Formats: sequence, structure tokens, C-alpha cells
Amino acid sequence: MALVKICGLRTAETVDAALRGEARYLGFNFFPKSPRFVTPDAAAALAAPARGRADTVAVVVDADDALLAQIAARLAPDWIQLHGKERPDRAAEVRRFARKGVIKALAIARPEDFEAVAPAAAAADMLLFDAKAPAGAVLPGGNGAAFDWTLLTGRTFPKPWLLSGGLTPENVGEAVRASGASQVDVASGVERAPGVKDPDRIMAFLAAAAA
Repeated sequence: MALVKICGLRTAETVDAALRGEARYLGFNFFPKSPRFVTPDAAAALAAPARGRADTVAVVVDADDALLAQIAARLAPDWIQLHGKERPDRAAEVRRFARKGVIKALAIARPEDFEAVAPAAAAADMLLFDAKAPAGAVLPGGNGAAFDWTLLTGRTFPKPWLLSGGLTPENVGEAVRASGASQVDVASGVERAPGVKDPDRIMAFLAAAAA
């Protein structure tokens, strides 16, 4: 059974589906250019039913302390996910805004990309391996792109990690088997349009990951 993060939630209906399907993490996106963007106030209202049932994750891209302080004051996230070009030492700086810790996303396309793991793991509490964004993409993640999951086969890391990038209800089982992931993250793979989550696909993804 793989633990699941449903990322980019924007409606009460989809939060309810994630909770009913026993998602481990609920992700809220604070990157203004993303179709999944929410404000700190909106995220706080959406996350209210999750308290004590799932961890909340604030996803940010090169955010400054002013934004992080707003998020902390309103959402009080369990985790802050750094999904931009943040330096490893930035994780230590932003940990004070999270209740549990910091997740650092790393873009993977080739074996040599894992060279970034050691400095990231020294500062962050969890890692997230995502596909590199396609050329010209506005978003650093959530593009529906996957990488070769077998690049993770047999590797061990000093911190817990999540697999992300191009996952869907149809392929998450294969991805877990190929990579050895015990935690997975999905955004576009459970949507019917950019930023529009489908509750049925959320439930299907959670069922497939549990199986």
C-alpha cells in the first residue's frame, strides 16, 4: 500500500473525496501561475475537515517569508513543499513556518540528477522526485510529465520520499512496482481539465495505490 498525496485541491467536494479515500496528505498550491492556485484563506477553509485525518501540505515556488508567514497564520500547514529553485539551506530557513517539516522537490530526468539528493536531504525532512518540466513550461511541476521510474529502482535515500510526475489511476500501480515508492503524489492525473479535480478519479487513484 502506497501513501498518497492529492495535490492542488481547490474545492470542498474534492477534499471530501480525498479524505474518504484516506489520502495521507492534502496539497494546496500557492503558486499564482498555477491553475491549482488558492489563497491562504481559501486553503484554510478547505483544510478544516482534514485536521486529525490527513496532513496538509503548502506547495510553494521560490516563496518569500511574507507569503510563508501568511500561509502559516491561516493554514498552519503540517508541511511546506519547496517546488522551485530554492537552495538547500532555504529548507532550514522555512521550517519554522511548518508544523512538521519541509519537503524538497527534485526534478529527475537522468541518473546524474540524483547528485542533488545529498545536499537537499541534509536540509529537508522529505524529498519528492518529479519529472523535469518540459521546455517552455510555466509550471515546475503538475505538467502530467513522467520520468523513467526505474531510475529509482534499488536506490536508498537518507530521508523519506514521494514519487511524482505523470501518475494516474491507471499507471500508479506500475509506477510503485518499478520505483519501489512507498509514497506517491498526484495532481493533473486526477483532473478532467487543468486545475479541475475529478472526485471519481481521486477515489480511483487512492484505490489503485492502496492495492
